[in-house]
Amino acid sequence: MANEQLRKQVFDALHFRHACKVFDDTKIIPEEDFDLILEAGRLSPSAFGFEPWSFVVLQNKEIREGLIPFSWGARRQAPTASHFVIILARKPFDTKYDSDYLKDQVGRILKLDEEGQKDRIALYENFQKSEFLLLDDERYLFDYACKQCYITMANMMLAAAFIGIDSCPMEGFDMKSANDYLVEKGIIDPKHFGVAVMVAFGYRADPEVFIKKRHDISEIVCWVE
Repeated sequence: MANEQLRKQVFDALHFRHACKVFDDTKIIPEEDFDLILEAGRLSPSAFGFEPWSFVVLQNKEIREGLIPFSWGARRQAPTASHFVIILARKPFDTKYDSDYLKDQVGRILKLDEEGQKDRIALYENFQKSEFLLLDDERYLFDYACKQCYITMANMMLAAAFIGIDSCPMEGFDMKSANDYLVEKGIIDPKHFGVAVMVAFGYRADPEVFIKKRHDISEIVCWVE
């Protein structure tokens, strides 16, 4: 059984974290703490170990403000957050089984030998073609990459909660307008990336303790023994 102190730390972090709508804009996250949050994202799991994500830490206040007209979910968070992150998902150009990106991933990053590289790519080809039917529409491949981005965002938010930093995940934005805007600003290459989700980090302006409102565990868990 896990150490009781560690169990309590996990429990407290889960209850501390909530979707913080307004941050105290006078408080800035220390560099070493935000590095930890980014590391939690980098070390997150992804399907087949292909890491189909990239993080834009948007600290330019003017560009943040420019997002607001088509990002209703970030109207209060973008101006007040200490750090504002746009998580990008790789597009089919990189995530289709025969892409140069995936070939580089299995070789340079995963360090598989030649046979291992061929096996991994073949496995992913079968997965895309026959199991999850991701090649029926290009949007399917992008949406699948976005699913991986939500894993990394969750880990970043939990790591932040462990060290007393608030966060808010945001998908309340017009996807086309957000992508067009970031392309116009030279922040993303539309051939390779599209916006998956946004997440803000900082310190809550309201000291109120937020009580979690969730289904009872008995309503959402089914044990099959």
